[in-house]
Amino acid sequence: MKKVDLTKGNVLSVITALAIPIMGSSLLQFTYNLVDMLWVGGLGSNAVASVGSSSFFIGLGFSINTLVVIGTGIKVSHALGKNEDNEVKSYINSGIFINFILGILYALILIFYGKYFIGFLNLGNEAVEKGANLYLAVSAPMLFFSFFNLMYIRILGSYGHNSGALKISAVGIVINIILDPIFIYIFKFGVIGAATATLVSNIVMFILFKITSKGLFKFDISIGIDKNKVLEIIRLGFPMAFQRILFTLVNIILARIISIFGSDAIAGQKIGLQIESVTFMIIGGLNGAIASFTGQNFGAKKYDRIIKGYRTSLKIGVVYAVITSIIFILVPEYIVTIFIRDSNTIEIASMYLQIIAYSQIFSAIEMVSNGMFTGLGMPNIPAAISIIFTVLRVPMALIFIKYVGVNGVWLSISISSVLKGIASYVMYRLKVRKDNRYA
Repeated sequence: MKKVDLTKGNVLSVITALAIPIMGSSLLQFTYNLVDMLWVGGLGSNAVASVGSSSFFIGLGFSINTLVVIGTGIKVSHALGKNEDNEVKSYINSGIFINFILGILYALILIFYGKYFIGFLNLGNEAVEKGANLYLAVSAPMLFFSFFNLMYIRILGSYGHNSGALKISAVGIVINIILDPIFIYIFKFGVIGAATATLVSNIVMFILFKITSKGLFKFDISIGIDKNKVLEIIRLGFPMAFQRILFTLVNIILARIISIFGSDAIAGQKIGLQIESVTFMIIGGLNGAIASFTGQNFGAKKYDRIIKGYRTSLKIGVVYAVITSIIFILVPEYIVTIFIRDSNTIEIASMYLQIIAYSQIFSAIEMVSNGMFTGLGMPNIPAAISIIFTVLRVPMALIFIKYVGVNGVWLSISISSVLKGIASYVMYRLKVRKDNRYA
């Protein structure tokens, strides 16, 4: 597959061309999440709480998958920048091998031990627990295929072919949207129907990636598995994977704290998170774009373009975050009522959005900086920042809920996000701007 050269041309144009397909994919994912939550929301707050509870452990799987996605993405982009095609294929081989092992192991863990994970949340609602267990069991095999889909998307991004990943993601999401009401209501599968629709769509995406990749994603037996490259991918991916795993574990602990306030609080957070994801449609696109852009330019030793790319992405991200923050503060109820009609859940989700709104700008700074550091091959920096301030959420939440109830959890999340954004920019100034190569 021919790469798109990201080391030449107008920086804004290159960043935009990279980011738009990722943003488009995020928009499609948001649209799916919106439709999915509408269908599940029609089953009531218990169904939303079931999906919300199991989603923590699905998210844990995606966090583990970061080990492969980040490490493989970094090394492939660096090798492309150096025009080392054999190295590219060797790193892809290694990524496929690690992904296969992780995907099988985690799927089996969820199938056999998922009920114990749900039990840890201490939901206190038998209907919610039963729905969560079933949803998690069906989602286990889905994760195996999704692990590979995410890695393929990241590799295509390293090549600069984000538009190809967007097309396949679009097909998967459209299939998911079509199957959701069929499985949930016509076949009367309930929350299991939502999980089944996601499983089918991920299998289709997996097949399409294989067919359209022109052999790029085929394991090359002649090259085999290079032990050193496997270890290199793990070494580079581990900081971000550990950070995201810890992030998910903290969210699971917070979910247990939230469960003290009932299933409506869990449903409220689930809806709030889905709405908040509208921010990440743009910011997530910038994160992926700057990571690929930085990776190729670092490999080509064009350090001045890295700074220009970072600044350009940061300006776009901050402006967008300001807009979403204003909307979350002024009209949260109108957005929440799209998903659910329960008055208590509406109030909880609305307060979540209003409190989180004040941290959106800092989240944008963190994510753009994260992409740049990842592209530079320094994922340990954003990982350390996230680990420190994410862990602080638990003690802050335990203190704040004594005074403002469940809103104390939202407050702890918002404050930690502000601190992460500040720390990320400070590290950029210290580690990148002061490096003579980038001057």
